[in-house]
Amino acid sequence: MHLAYPAVLAALLFSIGVYGLLARRNTVLVLMSVELMLNAVNLNLVAFDAWLRDALHAGQALTLFTITVAAAEIGLGLAIVLLVFRTKGSADIDRLTDLGDRAAEVPAQPGAADEASKGQAVS
Repeated sequence: MHLAYPAVLAALLFSIGVYGLLARRNTVLVLMSVELMLNAVNLNLVAFDAWLRDALHAGQALTLFTITVAAAEIGLGLAIVLLVFRTKGSADIDRLTDLGDRAAEVPAQPGAADEASKGQAVS
């Protein structure tokens, strides 16, 4: 078996996945692009395992592990997308600015500023 055929196909699948990840704004399509990239990696793992004729079939074992992680990722990702869609009414990535860290935006408590100024005056 020539290694070039599955490697080129995997490179094309991975490139399509990267394009979908960068160009799409729908969250479900972004998750599908990530899955496409993971499947390209799986194709490479199985192709190199067959090419090297590994007795332990490490490429196939890693492929099973990757499929398991991908299934967990898509399940958790879809659950988060459905929850966001229920609360916000949209699954658009550009509209999801409320998920960021708000620690920098929270104003200080009024009593904390007075205590800090008292400590500086006493010193």
